[in-house]
Amino acid sequence: MPAPFLILLLCLLSSLAHTESFGGKIINGKSAEKGSLLYMASVQLNGVHKCGGFLISPNFVLTAAHCDKGDNMTVVLGSHDLKADKNIQRFNVKQKHTPNGFKDVNTGKDIMLLQISRKVKSGKTIETVKIPVKDKSVRANSKCLVAGWGAVQRGGQSVTDLQVVSVSIIDLKVCQDEWSKINQKLPANVICAGGYKTKNGACQGDSGGPLVCSGLAVGIVSFNLHGNCDYPNVPNVYTQISKYLPWIKKIIRNNS
Repeated sequence: MPAPFLILLLCLLSSLAHTESFGGKIINGKSAEKGSLLYMASVQLNGVHKCGGFLISPNFVLTAAHCDKGDNMTVVLGSHDLKADKNIQRFNVKQKHTPNGFKDVNTGKDIMLLQISRKVKSGKTIETVKIPVKDKSVRANSKCLVAGWGAVQRGGQSVTDLQVVSVSIIDLKVCQDEWSKINQKLPANVICAGGYKTKNGACQGDSGGPLVCSGLAVGIVSFNLHGNCDYPNVPNVYTQISKYLPWIKKIIRNNS
């Protein structure tokens, strides 16, 4: 086998074992009902949807740290349909906050607070979502939901209508064991849900969106197996919000 071809083959095989951050698809979901999920945000780069996010206070949106690509970032609120809705409100990002030491999704701390340019008044099209008030694990098999914009199948065309799907929490030890089978160690402070033993889950484009259980946002979409959204496979991975409560509260307190 020629040396250049062998090197290319080895690189390809190696890449298949790596994780990849989500970019906005919901797999096997449905269109969100009008008037629901009013906390959902579209985090956009140069006016194009890049990631999900969610409003947790009048002027702060939570999303994933890996969504920051350094481009012109804005936040869109008040919309289920990013093209057709008349209630869309666009906000400039005044400041970005990420934990010290964030490098990439593989090492964890994949959480970012966006301070938007003006405070939002809750109403018929926009509202905040509650987050935990103390550090507490989420019970395995709890029924939750994840939502986002994008294609509804791997390799499909993106959609502008907000999609939502039901997922179940996966025991963390089970999740760690499944990821270890492909030689991937999970970072600290994560929750697992969807993808594993089910055809439901998130995919490229849903990064930064919330994992919501019983009306409480407990996780942030972080990563899955390298670009493979043909579930079932290893579980989807989310940043656990309750592990970062002191950091979140300090930033909001100092900037509100």
